[in-house]
Formats: sequence, C-alpha cells, structure tokens
Amino acid sequence: MSIHPGQLREYIIRPVLNRIGLYSEAAEELLMLTAATESLCGKFVHQVGGPALGIFQMEPRTHDDIWENFLKYKPALAMHVKTYGRISQQLPGNLYYACAMARVHYLRVPERLPSAMDVDGLARYWKDHYNTHLGAGQPHEAVENYQRFAVVD
Repeated sequence: MSIHPGQLREYIIRPVLNRIGLYSEAAEELLMLTAATESLCGKFVHQVGGPALGIFQMEPRTHDDIWENFLKYKPALAMHVKTYGRISQQLPGNLYYACAMARVHYLRVPERLPSAMDVDGLARYWKDHYNTHLGAGQPHEAVENYQRFAVVD
C-alpha cells in the first residue's frame, strides 16, 4: 500500500516546503519523484537490506551529516526543521520531518533544480544528487516510478 500522491502533495510536501521556506513547483515534483522511487510512495519506511529510513529513504549517516555540516551553519532553517524533528529514528514515522530533511538534502546541491515539467531532468538530478553513482537506481526507473506513483489520476 502506498500513500495517495494527491494527499502526499497537499498534506505533507507543500505545507512542509512552505513552512521551511523552500517551496517551489520543481522542489515539490522532485520530492514526489524521490518518494515514488525510493519507497514506492510510502510502501517501505525502512530499506530492505539497508539502513535507509522513511519514505525518502535517507540513511542515518546522511541525516547526521546534514545536521553537522549544513544546518549547523543555517540556524534559521535549522529552527524550522527542528519543529518537525531532530533525530534519524523519526524518519520512518514522521512524514513532515522526512520531507523537510529530503528537501534540505537537495538544498545542499549547488546545481539549480530542473524545471518541474522536466521529469527526465528531475530523475537525473535525483540520481546524481540523492541516489548517487553508488546507488542501484537508474533515471529511467525513477521516471517510471514517478509516473506510476506520483501522478494523480
């Protein structure tokens, strides 16, 4: 069972991105693609055979690195993120916190987000900056998962 994409957008992603001051249509679509690809839009909250947690499948080491090497130097943003959570163990059950941390993860990337309408570009961005060259995921799979799990009927 997965989270309905319309509900994920309306009740989790948009409110969180607005609250932390990082909303854009491109960011919304990138997070939808990420959730669709990483967890099949919420089917998995813990990586099968791995350490990643939550619907965006963030590894605890990545989570901790974001706090230690990025949010530590952005106190205003850190304050907003802290309203949702602070520890990696919250990622599986706290959709708001998982969403905020996934967006902050992408914020660390100096490369500009692709257009919200460029699903192939979003998939390449996800691969390069979230899944990375070490991950098993491929951009074409991300596009397929986005179309399957993130597009509202």
